Amino acid sequence: MKLYNSYTQEIEDFKPMEADNKVSMYVCGPTVYNDPHIGNARPIIVFDTLYRTLEAAGYDVTYASNYTDVDDKIIAKAIEENKTEKEITDRYIDAYKEVRRLLGAKNPDYTPRVTETMDKIINFIDGLVQSGAAYVKDNDVYFRVSADPKYGELSHQRVDDLLVGARIDENEKKENPLDFTLWKKTDKGIQWDSPWGKGRPGWHTECVVMIQDVFKKPLIDIHGGGLDLKFPHHENEVAQSEMANGTKLANTWVHNGMINVGKDKVKMSKSLGNVILAKDLIDEFGGPACRWMMVSTHYRAPLTISQTVMENAVKELGKIEKPLRQALFQLCLADQYKPDSKKDEASWKTFMDAMEDDLNTPNAISALQATVKELNQSLRKRDLDYTLLNELYASVTGMLSVLGIDLGITPPTEEQKQLYRDWKDAVRSKDFAKADECRASLMKLGLV
Repeated sequence: MKLYNSYTQEIEDFKPMEADNKVSMYVCGPTVYNDPHIGNARPIIVFDTLYRTLEAAGYDVTYASNYTDVDDKIIAKAIEENKTEKEITDRYIDAYKEVRRLLGAKNPDYTPRVTETMDKIINFIDGLVQSGAAYVKDNDVYFRVSADPKYGELSHQRVDDLLVGARIDENEKKENPLDFTLWKKTDKGIQWDSPWGKGRPGWHTECVVMIQDVFKKPLIDIHGGGLDLKFPHHENEVAQSEMANGTKLANTWVHNGMINVGKDKVKMSKSLGNVILAKDLIDEFGGPACRWMMVSTHYRAPLTISQTVMENAVKELGKIEKPLRQALFQLCLADQYKPDSKKDEASWKTFMDAMEDDLNTPNAISALQATVKELNQSLRKRDLDYTLLNELYASVTGMLSVLGIDLGITPPTEEQKQLYRDWKDAVRSKDFAKADECRASLMKLGLV
């Protein structure tokens, strides 16, 4: 398995720290104050695909992804709707889970919430204060960026350059414009007691603590998220981990590219008003097509969404679904379907070689489509080779499973099999009207 490591900016052989191929993977989850948009959906799909690929390659993966349920936007929403913050976050966590389900993504093994980790977050911040890596000003706590000589290594930026470009904060309590908030005093919205008074944590601290809490160690194998999180969020995570634990938090950092919208490839943003809700895109085109559209582009590349792109995704999936459905139908008609059949070795190897090469999904899809072509050719033969049909069917469905796409194909009913027999009987007896009627019904079902 090879992965591009954002920290080293190189494609590297992936080697887990633990024996028996055990892998620890954490992905930054959403701040839950609104329905998930299609930008939230991309990391769901990318890292679920990585999860599935690692498992298919024989790794034992423990996967965690958090919910940030403490934020100014959540508090504002709660005040606007006259509800508690928990009512707001529960609603949107449920919405996020539903989008995950519709996109065919597995649930992570752990989904920690910030509010459930607060005591550990406060203790972690206190440790940074005691060590001198953080300081307190008027009951706010700031991380001292100058304490970390490695600051900027993940995002590959020099502190001097960052300072030149820094927008000087009106908050003059900071020693350095780059210093970031670990604890924010507040008398508005949800808050907790701390050694520095009532308040709530800063965003950048939360993931570091949740990683340690879930995995019981300060260094994990893979940390993932969108490219927009690389700086400052992930950079600030690394800085805290370096100062608290002497580690860069993860051995491999994986970032997915951003999303553009429309034929003009305009970056999706709330300020431009071109944000697409995930549920709306799924309602129009279906979860499998949305996922196919996303995996058709390499995860590190920008992804463009348009009406044409989505319509093409639907068509491409249709070209896979029809022969799969017909193959399963023919196997079941002959009572030859073997659910545990081995895969066609050559096609499966080509597919997995691509997936293990830094999730090269475009090449993997080419291997999948080549296998579908073989399946189509096998179906056209006068004398069906049921062993080969089973192997090709197992290969294609296995590839789709690694890509996280479920086309909902199930074995035919007895009524459908009888309809096929009636068609053949009508042809033999030259009852062409009935034969045409039966064949039309079978075609509508996608079975012939």
